[in-house]
Amino acid sequence: MSASMHLRRPSTPRVEPLDWAIEKARERVKSSPANAVNVSATLANSKVLGKIIAGSAGVVMGASNTEPRLREIVILRMGWNCQSVYEFGQHQMFGRSVGLGDAEIYAVTRPLSQGRWGPAEAALLQMVDDLHADDCVSDATWADLCGHFEPSLVMEYVGAAMSYRMVSAILNTCGVQLDEGVPTWPTAPAGG
Repeated sequence: MSASMHLRRPSTPRVEPLDWAIEKARERVKSSPANAVNVSATLANSKVLGKIIAGSAGVVMGASNTEPRLREIVILRMGWNCQSVYEFGQHQMFGRSVGLGDAEIYAVTRPLSQGRWGPAEAALLQMVDDLHADDCVSDATWADLCGHFEPSLVMEYVGAAMSYRMVSAILNTCGVQLDEGVPTWPTAPAGG
């Protein structure tokens, strides 16, 4: 999928961020590597959906046994596959905070064969591609993953990918706009 393919993405918010929630969100993100004000203020329109997203993303980001760098590669790949610029932008910031560089972030948007991924990273990226294409990890990818991780950890990476597929779909559908200072799609690094 190319960054120029935006399918049916709204160019303006369908659901406006709530003013009172913007102020609360600004306070919450002060200690975060990202600036996720608009998503919080948009989700404030639905307490139920807000709880679903906060619960799912909160577990993935705060209570998971996944390695943070690998988790961010998984989330970025799903954000890219879903063409969720908001998700991808926020997680570029999280990714950088756990050691991902510009070249790796850009490589997440390229076919697997174009990246310089280690075997475990490549297996996780293929897992995300399988899930995005078919909502099921193939037998070959599962076997590859289990060569690098215990099945319980593979399940957590699957959960992270699918949690952020849901988040990406909600962000895309609601037309959540990028917050100030959040990057958009990456470009090829110089010399890369």
